Amino acid sequence: MAQAGRPAGKSVTTFPAIGHRDALLIIDVQNDFLPGGTLAVEDGARIIPMINRLQSLPFGRVVATQDWHPRDHVSFTTTTEKGDTGDRWPPHCIAATWGAAFADTLEQAHIGLIVRKGINPGIDSYSAFRDNDGGNETGLSQWLSACGVERVFICGIALEYCVRATARDARRDGFETFVLDAACAAINDDRRGIHHDLRAAGITIADARTLLRDRLKRQPSNTLK
Repeated sequence: MAQAGRPAGKSVTTFPAIGHRDALLIIDVQNDFLPGGTLAVEDGARIIPMINRLQSLPFGRVVATQDWHPRDHVSFTTTTEKGDTGDRWPPHCIAATWGAAFADTLEQAHIGLIVRKGINPGIDSYSAFRDNDGGNETGLSQWLSACGVERVFICGIALEYCVRATARDARRDGFETFVLDAACAAINDDRRGIHHDLRAAGITIADARTLLRDRLKRQPSNTLK
């Protein structure tokens, strides 16, 4: 796959301080999507240190997702049964295997909920909220609402697929939605088309690095004057 590029140009937006009504959604930081995996995004490991730093911010909730496929999942190129007519991929993130596990370098202490998706063998599920056909829901939307979450901040792998689908569903479900571009790994170098698509859906492309810098500026100094 092509190497994931850095954010295109300066087309990013800053945002207000993080608080208890905000949730961080970490999408599919799993071994099979990293170098050495069966469906690797070449530059995927680069974003993990930033995602770890983001988890230290005062989000009200931190959620992580996992593709969690059965061995005969309809999206696999090795599966011959008819079903979902969407994209076809090499077998990946098979439930309870090394490939489906979170990366060892991903910090998990702050993660309060894990959403496993793509469990149904006959339909894929890019989004953390529901299957690709818009049918079965994961319950994430209701859980976030019950927790008082109003804004969601999304990072992870891959920008063009599961990050985008999650962001579009979050916005559709009424959450103010931000994609943290520098904390997302992309398959293609040029992100402009994805940015345009997300903005058209009412989603903000935000700069995670600015958020982290602003957090440092707001921390009280221990220096006596």
